[in-house]
Amino acid sequence: MFFDDWAGVIRTVIVGLLAYLALIVMLRASGKRTLSKMNAFDLVVTVALGSTLATVLLTASVPLVEGVVALALLVYLQYAITWLSVRSDRFRALIKAEPTLLVHDGRPLEGAMRTQRVTHDEIDAALRSSGKTDLAQVQSVVLETDGSMTVIPR
Repeated sequence: MFFDDWAGVIRTVIVGLLAYLALIVMLRASGKRTLSKMNAFDLVVTVALGSTLATVLLTASVPLVEGVVALALLVYLQYAITWLSVRSDRFRALIKAEPTLLVHDGRPLEGAMRTQRVTHDEIDAALRSSGKTDLAQVQSVVLETDGSMTVIPR
């Protein structure tokens, strides 16, 4: 069906605006870390936030207050997890991946590349992004926890 009535449209606009504003306030209050480069955990929280916002917007049976509480819970959990990971090495090891060395002394580490599912083409792209054209010009290439690659020149 294309259109039921104006009440549904007006509800979506009002609830959408209020839920969006509430989410922006919560994300702003939770600090820069919530919006930083994503690792796997951050991606899950981001998808959950988007799904929750969509549910609040499009499901009339979900009151705005319950939706905002759900959004607040997800933002709080993200804050709590990052707070704990900064203060506990054991907890951080559970949540965060470690960087992986992919190239050492200009030589690709094939086992690490295979384990991390990184191709030579991806390493070449990282080299070009850093202004290098050849592996002989670099000491190391590191796959960071957020999926980016850091090129360390010789």
